[in-house]
Amino acid sequence: MKPIAIALISGAALLAAGSMAAQAQDAEMTFFVSSTGSGDGANLGGLDGADAICQRLAEAAGSTGQTWRAYLSTATVNARDRIGAGPWHNAKGVLIANSVDELHSDANGITKETGLTEAGATVKGRGDQPNQHDILTGTNADGTANENTCGDWTLNGEGSAMVGHHDRMGPDTNPNATSWNASHPSRGCGQEALAGTGGAGLLYCFAAN
Repeated sequence: MKPIAIALISGAALLAAGSMAAQAQDAEMTFFVSSTGSGDGANLGGLDGADAICQRLAEAAGSTGQTWRAYLSTATVNARDRIGAGPWHNAKGVLIANSVDELHSDANGITKETGLTEAGATVKGRGDQPNQHDILTGTNADGTANENTCGDWTLNGEGSAMVGHHDRMGPDTNPNATSWNASHPSRGCGQEALAGTGGAGLLYCFAAN
């Protein structure tokens, strides 16, 4: 192949790569793992209190004109029904899922590398100190309500909350251990109990509009 042709092909490839990178950077943040929880274990003040945490953190990170919801279920509400239609991108513009169905399929893109905070920071996972990969959900793998919701997010003592692993890692590779939203129930609802199973009371936050 002639040098000019090679140069043209190389140039086109660089332009395409640059375009894809620019698109990723231009994508507005519509998903993050909260950098903090309530500080009171799974007592989030109900769904309204959890949503307020997501909204506050998102706006502090520069989000405007968006309605943020915590990915949580209660006895009467399914998490999948309250987060909008997608698509969702993280703080660095990386696509997490195009739709609710994709989010709850093997095609979703949540990993330790992409499940970033609102500031684009990595959340500690299995193997880190401390491990904080348990994200509160109260939800089954399909996005419907699980019975473990710490009293619909009002308890910080006895009880349990279903959690997911944002890093998709566990002591083994069974579907529960590697589930982003339905790995196992917590040992309790207090802050220390959540930490005891590898969490910090963090939330998945989605822009619902």
